[in-house]
Amino acid sequence: MADSRFFDRVGPFSLEELAHLSGAGIAPGSSPNVKLADVATLETAGPQDVVFLIERKLKDALASSKAGACILSPQLSGLAPSGMAVLIHPDPKRAFALISQAFYPQAAPRPGIAASAVVDPTARIGAGSCIEAGVVIGPHAVLGERVHVGPNAVLGRGVTVGDDSRIGPLVSLQCCDIGKRVLLHPGVAIGQDGYGFAASRDGHHVKLPQMGRVLISDDVEIGANTTIDRGASGDTVIGPHTKIDNLVQIGHNVRTGLGCGITAQVGISGSTTIGDLSLLYGQVGVADHSRIGSGVTILARSGVQGFVPDGATYMGYPAVEMREYLRLHKFLLRESRRSAANKKSTDGE
Repeated sequence: MADSRFFDRVGPFSLEELAHLSGAGIAPGSSPNVKLADVATLETAGPQDVVFLIERKLKDALASSKAGACILSPQLSGLAPSGMAVLIHPDPKRAFALISQAFYPQAAPRPGIAASAVVDPTARIGAGSCIEAGVVIGPHAVLGERVHVGPNAVLGRGVTVGDDSRIGPLVSLQCCDIGKRVLLHPGVAIGQDGYGFAASRDGHHVKLPQMGRVLISDDVEIGANTTIDRGASGDTVIGPHTKIDNLVQIGHNVRTGLGCGITAQVGISGSTTIGDLSLLYGQVGVADHSRIGSGVTILARSGVQGFVPDGATYMGYPAVEMREYLRLHKFLLRESRRSAANKKSTDGE
């Protein structure tokens, strides 16, 4: 059960209601009227809790779980112990996420502007919005309806924020347009100028003005202390439904497609493009002007340079197609062992 100091829970819900909310089916023999009050893990669940399982290797944990209901795929639906209600869904984790949202809905902002907030008279604030203490909103900024701006956030001149977006504490926004239903976690910085200089041998580098914007599409989430630079001439664009983790750096003129996932400590250099539904794991580095296709997976701590075709899985530094990397790794391991054996034989002589 989540700590009630921090999270508000609603419910209970019947199994039938949860099935409707998640798009799951009720397994034969499960009562649609059973009441469930919370979500939990297999190990901590009680008789009124909902759990999920996606891996057969956890079947023993499910067998010993005291959960009242479990979400399972059709292939694993027979693993539930006797007496446990079962919801069947092709993607149990997704169904569990929807059910979790039902128990812990996002609270609507409490409309109003804190006395300590500084809002320029030319800024427009939509109905139902909440502006918390210490916020600064600059000239001609426009906020849609039901926008929540957390303490000490700064929204610069001309910035726009779409309906139902949430701006966390200490966020800095400039030269950017933020879409609808966007979530920016604490410390996000968007729209600052990127790294652009005319280099000089005498060390007196001349700064190149960064004259573009950042365009954040609808339903994007951006993690804490992530930074996204504005375009140098065109725009930096984050595609709809893209999810970005904490501590990510995105350079000027980068463009991502629909539904990308960019995880912790990824660094993406300027003018890189990333296609739809691509995933970059932790600490991936991407060189400037790279082209990453759609449906691509870049595994953790890889270094990408150049072009990655659609649907590929790359790894390593510099990153190559996974099968090629594994063949190379196997070859190097074999050669290393051979060299060690030869050295041992020579030393023995």
